[in-house]
Amino acid sequence: MDWESHRREAHSLGRMQEFLKQIVFGGNDGIVTTFAIVAGFAGAAADGVAQIGGMAVLVFGLANLFADAVSMGLGEFLSLRSQHDLYRSRRQSELAEIARDPEQERMELFEILRQRGMPPGEADTATELIARHPELMADLMMTYEFGLQDPDNENPVVSGLFTFFSFVIFGAIPIGPYFFLPPDFQTFVLSLISTFGALIALGLLRWHATSERLVRSVGETVLVGATCAAVAYGVGFLVGA
Repeated sequence: MDWESHRREAHSLGRMQEFLKQIVFGGNDGIVTTFAIVAGFAGAAADGVAQIGGMAVLVFGLANLFADAVSMGLGEFLSLRSQHDLYRSRRQSELAEIARDPEQERMELFEILRQRGMPPGEADTATELIARHPELMADLMMTYEFGLQDPDNENPVVSGLFTFFSFVIFGAIPIGPYFFLPPDFQTFVLSLISTFGALIALGLLRWHATSERLVRSVGETVLVGATCAAVAYGVGFLVGA
């Protein structure tokens, strides 16, 4: 068994834990984005605007769903690629600084270790040992001096795909009822219920992956989504006026 497999097994790092950020971020944004279309149309119709056909809701909803999903996926891809480039560039600079002025870099590492609670004597010993290995020293300085984590374990393509599919899967739920029912108030209520169900499911995924308190995981997810939904409905109502 290689080290990566051991790490995954020993620490129970499943796909959901590894890509939790992409799943929650993409899923929540997908739900809110497509429900905003539904709520905006419902708000406008509620204020007396001419009857809006179900096809219009589906066309706008699906167009928005896939356009934003692609944008989100590519945005995640480019963001991670930028993080990779930044980390590699800054690490090369750090290695050059270690080679050019090793004594200054040793002093900085000593201070970092001491500030993190290591007694001065032990910090001095640890600094001398670590300084014999410039690559390791650079890694530590990247983490503790610049707050940058090595992003090599994060694949930009896979992360972008997780964001895209999470957006599409969760984002399709609010407009689902409009595939089968006429665009009346009852369909909107069903869409609203489906949306809250999707937000609860997303909160449960977050709770399962993080082991946070159930009420907090689900409550925060639903609260954020409900706030955005209320704003979308309100804007539709005002524009319809």
